[in-house]
Amino acid sequence: QVHLVESGGGLVQTGGSLRLSCAASGTISSLDLIGWYRQVPGNQRELVATLNNFGVTNYADSVLGRFTIARDNDKYTASLQMNMLEPEDTAVYYCHAQAKTPWDPALRDYWGQGTQVTVSS
Repeated sequence: QVHLVESGGGLVQTGGSLRLSCAASGTISSLDLIGWYRQVPGNQRELVATLNNFGVTNYADSVLGRFTIARDNDKYTASLQMNMLEPEDTAVYYCHAQAKTPWDPALRDYWGQGTQVTVSS
């Protein structure tokens, strides 16, 4: 089993910055695609950014140029640097990873518990 724990959420004013972190733990054979998603109550969870283990990134248009995703493959951690935050960025942010464990050769999806980001106007 792989566990993901997010941290770094909070309250910030418009134009401010926050950095989210995600730590993966458990017996991990490989950590492939990692990503950040967000969800507002009543809406579907939406992709914010992803980063695969070849260094290829994908960003939602709404965050392009403001958010930066990164990972540390040695420590099994990921981060999301969020700059120029807007009230529309307010949501619960979830870390996602596709990982393999020694006893399961298939890539499985894992999610963190989420961290609240609130941007005040």
